[in-house]
Amino acid sequence: MYLMQYILPLVLSSFTGWIVLWVIIKLLFHPHLPITAAGFTIQGILPANKKKIAKIIGNLVSTQLFPFSILHEKINDSESFNKIKPIIETHIDIFLRERLKDTLPMISMLIGDKTINQLKIAFLIELETLFPILMDSYLHKLENDINIEKLITQKISELSIEKFEILFYKSANKQLLKMQALGAFIGLLIGLIQLFINSQLFSQ
Repeated sequence: MYLMQYILPLVLSSFTGWIVLWVIIKLLFHPHLPITAAGFTIQGILPANKKKIAKIIGNLVSTQLFPFSILHEKINDSESFNKIKPIIETHIDIFLRERLKDTLPMISMLIGDKTINQLKIAFLIELETLFPILMDSYLHKLENDINIEKLITQKISELSIEKFEILFYKSANKQLLKMQALGAFIGLLIGLIQLFINSQLFSQ
């Protein structure tokens, strides 16, 4: 009697809270394809809105997370050139000391270490001025050739909902279990409140 009157309702309330959250999570993805019944079309929230979501993410990435304006700022920053300056200097040094002999053997015979060092300094100064201009021009061309928003939207749209579901559950499995546990806890609280109300009513 005690089991039927108190424990079982609490267990059922807790289970109901857990199963409701489980169903809500499942409805994010299922059914993958639209199902029509009695004039109503049923489909998972994400599959039904996949194109809209892809477009929103594409716009967000292209305008907020990875806009070309950030690249332009980085290119015009003097630190960008300083980071690759040692590599450029090494290549210039190799060219003047080794490759120049094959290209212009007569000139290479006439220049020594002092001249090579002076040429390296002159080249580096010129390249430091030229680097942001060239890269900025290249980025403008790249920006015209590549539509980041369209590219990302297309890639997300092409991603199968099955793969997206697997990735979702892998990355958020612990959080989903916590949500279901919260649903069970809320169900338990509702059950306790109902028992309290019923006990008050029957006691009167």
